Amino acid sequence: MKPSKKDSPMTAPEPAPAEQPVLDLNDPEFYLNRELSLLAFNLRVLEQSLDEIHPLLERLGFLRIFSSNLDEFFEIRVAGLKRQLSLGRAVPGIDGLLPQETLKRIAEVCHDAVDRQYRILNDVLLPALAQENIRFLRREEWSEKQSAWIRKYFREQVYPVLTPIGLDPAHPFPKVVNKSLNFIVSLEGNDAFGRDLNFAIVPAPRSLPRMIRLPADASSGDDYVFLSSIIHEHASELFPGMTVQGCYQFRVTRNADLDLDEVDAEADLAVALKDELFSRRYGDAVRLEVADNCPRHLVDYLLRKFGLTEEFLYRVNGPVNLVRLITDIERPRLRYLPMTPSVPERLVRAGSYFEAIAQGDVLLNHPFESFAPVAEFLRQAARDPHVLAIKQTLYRTGKNSEIVNLLAEAARNGKEVTAVIELRARFDEESNIEVAAKLQEAGAIVVYGIVGYKTHAKMLLVVRREGGRKLKRYVHLGTGNYHAVTARIYTDFSLLTADEELCEDVHRIFQELTGMGKVAKLKKLLHAPFTLHSKLVDHIEQEARNAGKGKPAHIIARMNSLTEKQLIQALYRASQAGVKIDLIVRGICCLRPGVPGVSDNIRVRSVVGRFLEHSRVFWFENDGDNVVYCSSADWMDRNMFFRVETCFPVSDPDLARRVKQDALLTYLADNRQSWHLQPDGGYRQGACEPGKEKIAQQLLLERLAQH
Repeated sequence: MKPSKKDSPMTAPEPAPAEQPVLDLNDPEFYLNRELSLLAFNLRVLEQSLDEIHPLLERLGFLRIFSSNLDEFFEIRVAGLKRQLSLGRAVPGIDGLLPQETLKRIAEVCHDAVDRQYRILNDVLLPALAQENIRFLRREEWSEKQSAWIRKYFREQVYPVLTPIGLDPAHPFPKVVNKSLNFIVSLEGNDAFGRDLNFAIVPAPRSLPRMIRLPADASSGDDYVFLSSIIHEHASELFPGMTVQGCYQFRVTRNADLDLDEVDAEADLAVALKDELFSRRYGDAVRLEVADNCPRHLVDYLLRKFGLTEEFLYRVNGPVNLVRLITDIERPRLRYLPMTPSVPERLVRAGSYFEAIAQGDVLLNHPFESFAPVAEFLRQAARDPHVLAIKQTLYRTGKNSEIVNLLAEAARNGKEVTAVIELRARFDEESNIEVAAKLQEAGAIVVYGIVGYKTHAKMLLVVRREGGRKLKRYVHLGTGNYHAVTARIYTDFSLLTADEELCEDVHRIFQELTGMGKVAKLKKLLHAPFTLHSKLVDHIEQEARNAGKGKPAHIIARMNSLTEKQLIQALYRASQAGVKIDLIVRGICCLRPGVPGVSDNIRVRSVVGRFLEHSRVFWFENDGDNVVYCSSADWMDRNMFFRVETCFPVSDPDLARRVKQDALLTYLADNRQSWHLQPDGGYRQGACEPGKEKIAQQLLLERLAQH
């Protein structure tokens, strides 16, 4: 018998499979720069001003939103990078870029973007508006009749409130308020006191509108003039007897991030905030915008005065502040059709919300479904004689909001009202201080949260006496703020529930926020900064284990931002294990998709449309036993470790399927308003294949809400 090949001494042994090199997931090459990723989102917003899916005036609105976003980007992000350099704390980000390198890249992107913005305004939108008989008139376009009206307007409405400041040793360069409109005027000649002045500064009072509509008798349509044009035209009247050689608008953006790091646990946070709010108006300069025809010597003079270098200079061909462009022109055809959000039938029929919620959870998908039921829930609680206590967190609201008024009413009605108000909600600090004072005056207990941890959770707890002595709890949990205005333009989810375990969890978190003690042990809720991060990592790792066993494994997660490194690395490991991962990330994404051997199975998309994507929804396949969460938290370091956040399960099978379909699957099918993140950090707009239906998810949900 011939020896088998296997037994033959002449046969070489099979080579062992080559070991795959272990990738270092800390390699900066696997991450995208946070600041540049945020800028990329702003560029997607800018592109909406060219997208004819939006009505014309709404496209102008996106131009304003881009300006507002860019203002905040410089006030916070650029200011933070400059501060790192000034303090000698320049450390690289997870992508390996040092602050000075990031600032250089930011300057390149922003200069191109601002140039593009003004080209869109001047070459696309203004001509298109003129076709609709809406004109923004420059000085050379004024008729004789319009010039006469404008002269009268200047003398009666503008001149009395202007304060020109001549620059001499007795009148040094004034403190210019953050983002205010100002003019630098070049002069020749002596003034009334014999001074030979060369320059003057004219601040434009914020009380004056930046655009003025001409009256019907001086206009043949909707004609507007810029305040800057009016002041420029009549600058000589501010300096009688002198020669105005030039008048040029400018605007400075300052560091607006409040420095509360040194506030200790025993300090009065409200007092500390009031002190910091004033400094926000006069923080260090981070950007200078000037008219593009401003002479070089004046530009250099302003740069020196604000301590800025050339890379922070932006010359613009138009108004320096597009945030205050008028878009509320009464032209319904040029605006979005008004949307009437729906209300679930069970709530429409309900005499009492408490009875309706006791029958089962109610899920609301804002703004397609109305935020009004949340306010109505609170209204019924405030007026129900059986309600004993109401506890609520407030992050962004308003002093005169319906929610605040109802809490005040509940307190006056003798309810035990507790409001946990986050005073440090950026740019809402002053409003929140006023809200706190209003509620305290009504008799509510007001708590400012925990120093060092922003309270970002959205929770409302109602305690009601039912059936004699029995106390029953009802809860609202949300992904968005208790703000009626943003609830009409942000996408968010609300859950109204009487689930005993969820209600008990919410009660324990309120006890944690207002009292003292160890970390609350919760049954269903995940909460930061304690269990949320670790549990999300556990879910991701479970999907990786399932994939390793050959089971179907899939993660779909929707959020505003993804920056937290450990979560990104968990996703990378899951991708390597074969898990299919779909991420819907509106803004910042530091994860780099499509990297061979690292993130081959990860796709990232961003949806930009009429409504601001704000929901946080996480779905895990879990070997067929799907898990669905909605959350107040993004996947960012600050949300996981430095904020109080909640993440609540959607346990009802019908509601969970609805969340998966409406918030996730149809967004993955969007081929009209979605943008796909590329491995190099760029975004490519989704394209509809020939013959296939165009799907814009927001428009689809909007249509469904009307039926």
